[in-house]
Amino acid sequence: MKLNKFAIFLYVLGLIGIIAGGISMAGEKYKKLTKEEERVIIYKGTEKPFSGEYYKFDGKGTYFCKRCGAPLYKSEDKFDAGCGWPSFDDEIPGAIKRIPDSDGIRTEIVCAKCGAHLGHIFEGEGFTPKNVRHCVNSISLTFKPYSEKEGSMKKAYFAGGCFWGVEYLFEKKDGVLDVVSGYMGGHKDNPTYEEVCSHKTGHREVVEVTYDPQKVSYEELAKYFFEIHDPTQADGQGPDIGEQYKSTIFYNDEFEKKIAEKLISILKEKGYNVVTELKPASKFYKAEEYHQNYYRKHNKEPYCHIYKKRF
Repeated sequence: MKLNKFAIFLYVLGLIGIIAGGISMAGEKYKKLTKEEERVIIYKGTEKPFSGEYYKFDGKGTYFCKRCGAPLYKSEDKFDAGCGWPSFDDEIPGAIKRIPDSDGIRTEIVCAKCGAHLGHIFEGEGFTPKNVRHCVNSISLTFKPYSEKEGSMKKAYFAGGCFWGVEYLFEKKDGVLDVVSGYMGGHKDNPTYEEVCSHKTGHREVVEVTYDPQKVSYEELAKYFFEIHDPTQADGQGPDIGEQYKSTIFYNDEFEKKIAEKLISILKEKGYNVVTELKPASKFYKAEEYHQNYYRKHNKEPYCHIYKKRF
């Protein structure tokens, strides 16, 4: 088909709009970029190592595409590879597109929504159990902390053995924004790990799950809880035996209690001898810092927690 000069002119204008980072061919508005942002995001440049805003940044939240605002990464998947750029070992499902690089060796990663250049992806380096590293330019990202949306967020409390494993698996659940290991259900204020291990305070090892109810329901979280630990073991979880490791749901209200009771009833009908206790939530005490994100810090995976579909 032969194009007239006016049609060609309009097409060129559309391309200029894309390059300028303002409007897509579909008419979608993008953030106006600075010259340096254009150099990296549009022309596939690379910012200087160790210079980016998010290289040594460890805030809890979500990383978005600077050009179109699409969510790309969660802070739970960020780690320090010592390479000079922010590194992630996973992305938000469907957020990233992989393209063979022009050098024929590397693989470029771009925003799946707008095509903005993010960086490159590498495999087989062994930094984390996932064995993948998204090497991303800070300048291609914007960050929003979870705290900005806390007014619409909710918290749930679960105990199912060593909190290291429960925390690790809940962090991977869609809709979960943050997971903190701690203690609940005892009779002593501000207990230490050693005191809890003495079995004299009555506390359980608990995870505090902060989640977005618009993305995941409490019932979905409770179902997931029953599927990442053994709710039929009465004395603990796996090789971890004792009061602090017992399976427990600490409910915030009658609504949560009734959901937990319903799920336990379903499991019992399926033949599971569920021994999970239901207790009203009490004051939550955050555990010592060395317990937080334990498996990610040590590049390990849980030894007695594994997902098993039960519903």
